[in-house]
Amino acid sequence: MLTPPDPATLLIADMGARARAAALVLAQTPTTQKAAALRAGAAAIRASAAEILAASAMDVAAGEKNGLSGAMLDRLRVDAARLEGIAASVEDVTALPDPVGQVIDQSERPNGLKLSRVRVPLGVIGIIYESRPNVTVDAGVLALMSGNAAILRGGSEAINTSQALHKALVAGITSVGLPADAIQLVQDTDRAIVGAMLKAAGLIDIIVPRGGKTLVARVQDEARVPVLAHLDGICHTYIDRAADPEKAVKLAVNAKMRRTGICGATETLLIDTAYADPKPILSALIETGCEVRGDAGICALDPRVVPAGPADWDTEYLDAILSVALVNGVEGSLAHIATHSSHHTDAIITEDAATAEHFLNVVDSAIVMWNASTQFADGGEFGLGAEIGIATGRLHARGPVALEGLTTYKWLVRGTGQARP
Repeated sequence: MLTPPDPATLLIADMGARARAAALVLAQTPTTQKAAALRAGAAAIRASAAEILAASAMDVAAGEKNGLSGAMLDRLRVDAARLEGIAASVEDVTALPDPVGQVIDQSERPNGLKLSRVRVPLGVIGIIYESRPNVTVDAGVLALMSGNAAILRGGSEAINTSQALHKALVAGITSVGLPADAIQLVQDTDRAIVGAMLKAAGLIDIIVPRGGKTLVARVQDEARVPVLAHLDGICHTYIDRAADPEKAVKLAVNAKMRRTGICGATETLLIDTAYADPKPILSALIETGCEVRGDAGICALDPRVVPAGPADWDTEYLDAILSVALVNGVEGSLAHIATHSSHHTDAIITEDAATAEHFLNVVDSAIVMWNASTQFADGGEFGLGAEIGIATGRLHARGPVALEGLTTYKWLVRGTGQARP
């Protein structure tokens, strides 16, 4: 006797079928209508500010009661400024080129067949995320603008904020005639629903996890659906012997301390043993509230430095903690990064262009920077509008994933009656 499907599987089957129907509509929706839907969504978010901010206050209060870390609470919190940023990011996406229908390349064969590769939506995208309520909007908006339907499963920590944001966004897109099922939010926080999404091959075309290492590892281990993700954000900044001292201090502090809870925050600082004076860098970090964990050479420079343990070089702190090591020139930095990097974002600070180009070419990460803070690892800062996530794999999309990363392509072949001999 067959075991009947469990409630989570039934729920995702229903949502998946409705999302597929919506995706068929979205794939044929003109750019102008998609843009109008998003502008209406941004307006609805602004009009619902009081409701959204009240929902955020509820989630933050619950998070504090449940002992969430400062970094987690920072991710969770939506204030008036952040809400305006969310709404503005929706409008930013409407100004981006629509990838759907773009001709990637075309050619004509000797037999007269005309071939072209054209961008098309992926279909139905499942997004599984934790305490980042802005992802509810970012992911839904990018999916819709690229012609895809989205099934969103946010974390229980941000459920009230996610529901309020989703309600406003859907009110906006339906006001211009697009289906409400284009952006669906799972209302139930039962973790079994995550498992059902991961097994929903044929219903969901790709899964994008946004969250901590435990969530992403589970997704990568259990998914029967393709996954677009990064596991860790162990980002490095290397201070070369030819670094400008003012830039070195400014960028080291910004890369770590601007926002410690984001995946683009630097977690390890590497300093060339030939760099003139590392002490001002260490002092600036410590005086801004950063705990510095250093190797023996760094500990000898400042008594406030805490000795680093072996695990520190492989830890994504997402907090005001930084591991710091002295390395033997750019080759020493490259060896350390090759061993410990999560292939997310790594940066070099130097005025030596040849050294910088060598670093840029050799480091195997999704994003490699020269004289810039790793905190710029963000789709909005790259001019992509909101991002659905950062991908560190080597297939399909890499780095900040936005509209183009949510498309694939198909071959179109136009003939005049050719039959293959």
